[in-house]
Amino acid sequence: MAATSKNLRENFVLDSTDHKLLALLNENSRRTNASLAEELGIAQSTCLARLNALRDHGVIRRFTIEVEPASVGHALEALISVRIRPGARHLMAEFSAMIRALPGVAQVFFLGGDEDFLIHVGLKDSQEVRQFVLDHLSANPAVANTRTSLVFENSRGEVPWV
Repeated sequence: MAATSKNLRENFVLDSTDHKLLALLNENSRRTNASLAEELGIAQSTCLARLNALRDHGVIRRFTIEVEPASVGHALEALISVRIRPGARHLMAEFSAMIRALPGVAQVFFLGGDEDFLIHVGLKDSQEVRQFVLDHLSANPAVANTRTSLVFENSRGEVPWV
């Protein structure tokens, strides 16, 4: 069972080999254990034990793929800022869960500052973005206002914490 408590994460200390392992996996998470061990200069059993420890302690949350949105019908990406009405603050967890479950939602960020949420969507076209905002945000009584920005380019930068 993977450990998810904050205490286990705080007590788990990563060394330079763990950081190198994370960097290698960040470049290509499909690398074999043998190739990782060889590049790190450690035994395969040690590499596997380190990988399992990183997963068990919640350092590695999951392995995933990065899909080109346009190739699966999501040619237009947008970032939608949402502010929740002051009287509806108690509904924020429910709102977040509802938004995360919607088709086309890539990421949901809960923020501090002027906006409460930033929603990253990938949809077919501007009409779908408009309809998403109207159906799921503007019509929601908990939402005070929204602001939509179209994404012209989305590229992943270096992950500074690896």
